[in-house]
Amino acid sequence: MLGPYLDERQRRVFATSEALAAGWGGIAAVSRITRIARSTIGRGLDEVAVGAAPDGRVRRAGAGRKPLEAADPRLIEDLERIVTPTQRGDPEQPLRWTIKSLRQIARALHDLGHGISHTSVGAVLRACGYSLQANRKTREGSHHPDRNTQFEYLNQTVEAALAEGQPAISVDAKKKELVGDFKNAGRTWRPRGQPEAVRTHDFLIPELGKAVPYGVYDIGANSGWVSVGIDHDTAAFAVNAIRSWWHDIGKTRYRAANRLVVTADSGGSNSARSRLWKSELQRLADETGLTLIIRHLPPGTSKWNRIEHRLFSFITGNWRGQPLLTHQIIVELIAATRTDSGLTVRCRLDQASYPTGVTVSDDELANVNITRCDFHGEWNYAIAPRPSLMQSKS
Repeated sequence: MLGPYLDERQRRVFATSEALAAGWGGIAAVSRITRIARSTIGRGLDEVAVGAAPDGRVRRAGAGRKPLEAADPRLIEDLERIVTPTQRGDPEQPLRWTIKSLRQIARALHDLGHGISHTSVGAVLRACGYSLQANRKTREGSHHPDRNTQFEYLNQTVEAALAEGQPAISVDAKKKELVGDFKNAGRTWRPRGQPEAVRTHDFLIPELGKAVPYGVYDIGANSGWVSVGIDHDTAAFAVNAIRSWWHDIGKTRYRAANRLVVTADSGGSNSARSRLWKSELQRLADETGLTLIIRHLPPGTSKWNRIEHRLFSFITGNWRGQPLLTHQIIVELIAATRTDSGLTVRCRLDQASYPTGVTVSDDELANVNITRCDFHGEWNYAIAPRPSLMQSKS
């Protein structure tokens, strides 16, 4: 009964006192009952005989097995050579290309002549300040020296447009999705023990194909529009998504608008270097009569695009754990996305074909009515309706 509440020394002293109280044969009897070794009870008798006073120690100084590193001086050096990240390129490193589990580290140490178990490897690693750690995304790589200034310039343009009642949108393409009974990340509520069965491998189903969502986020209205394509993510597809948003929502919401601010990444289908992007924007400007004010995010900063954390993140959360069986299901899941802050989303399937490899000649590019800003004209420019086409329409 008392055993779980006593430390090693207290158990030894208690057993000694019981052995003394029992008299002749007491040591053997107490050892048999408590399973404490006779030699241990004997040491307790010696302590009682000399009148050793409690000193706060459980064991006497110097007791216990010597640390492994004391008995094996090269153990720590070889252990650190195995696990230290700076040695990753060392051709003599035993675990250069394998995961460093405790058992594999112990096996590698055995190969180097050290006798150590995998549990002892864990204890030594913790004593040396090591712990299990995952990767952490902190390195952003090189970035443009004017990155922060470009963000300020972009935000000033958006704020000025909103203050004047002009529309400002953030656009981007979402990750392409395989259509069919494929695993979709996340979990959703279902009857216990009845997970939805999906395919074990993510191979394209030719008759279903892929879904290519391209989003338009209305910054001032906190609303989203998504065109779900079935072909390629090209500049023509991207601009057509903006066109669809304008004709279905934008021109009714912003009746007095004469310009449209578009913020976009510097790469992808809306790349700052794409000729087709600019040519298609010119067509849109001619059709709508709007001057398109384009502001590109600096390279490598797409995660700060408003549409990523104000629209796409909620769409991903809304369809978590749901196999995207058909294009129609994808459209309905996107359109059902709502937030407590008032976000609403409309979605439409775009079944048009958008071939890749479309080239824009120098003459066609020269015909784009583009005005570049003095500050990084490759990122900041305006495309206005061409006067000749406006006059012919009037």
